[in-house]
Amino acid sequence: MQHSYRLIIACPDKVGIVAEVSRFIAERSGWLLEASYHSERESNRFFMRNEIAADSLSVTIESFEEEFQALADKFEMEWYISDSSRPKRVVILASHASHCLADLLHRWHRKDLFCEVPAVISNHQNLKSMVEWHGVPYHYVEMTKDNKLESNAKIDALLDECKADVIVLARYMQIVPPELCRKYAGRIINIHHSFLPSFIGANPYQKAHDRGVKLIGATSHYVTENLDEGPIIEQDVVRVSHRHTKEDMVRFGKDVEVQVLSRGLRYHLEDRVMVCGNKTVILD
Repeated sequence: MQHSYRLIIACPDKVGIVAEVSRFIAERSGWLLEASYHSERESNRFFMRNEIAADSLSVTIESFEEEFQALADKFEMEWYISDSSRPKRVVILASHASHCLADLLHRWHRKDLFCEVPAVISNHQNLKSMVEWHGVPYHYVEMTKDNKLESNAKIDALLDECKADVIVLARYMQIVPPELCRKYAGRIINIHHSFLPSFIGANPYQKAHDRGVKLIGATSHYVTENLDEGPIIEQDVVRVSHRHTKEDMVRFGKDVEVQVLSRGLRYHLEDRVMVCGNKTVILD
């Protein structure tokens, strides 16, 4: 993977943003590997992602950032620069289901997902051997209706210890407490086994079967304090019919879930996801 810097920008939409940012990069000999932008008319917000070859710049990245601030102030930008050579630290939370966790670990192990996985945290013990086979520390945190406050405090401490950049809920069947949602806003990714906003909450496949749907799907989204209502990152569906049982739907759905979760995580790792209100812009 070529070493690059990703310049990520969100600001009020105005004439001249693309021209001035491009000129700024060119004046410092920056070679653009990729450039994407989007104007959100309803909110008058502008989003931009520039990927710059690191070895092309005629200045240090520290000087680039310092000099860019004047342009950022002019356009009231919220911005940051991400170094593609520095992997984000992804902590995975799981329960008893293995398919999403196994898929993520496999993709990470074969370097299909560029990140570090410092830990897996689970409220069940059945996945321990699989996780440790991949060389990843496994932390069991018992979760009961009587100890949730204490258990969530342990999870928070583990996340701090791991210096988590991103948290992935790989079919983690516990509600994330509001304080963690706020602390890691825009950095907790969940996979929900339905095509949101349909069938939120528990047992979506049973609800879908009872409703006689012709499509079932999966949704990866950022976690907020409102259950299953965070900004959607990625979705996909598979067709079903009246002939399929709930068990068929569960089997089909698992295949969709692993694809949608891995794509959603990849977009985040590559700094392609920008939140706009309660939805996202994917600069792919």
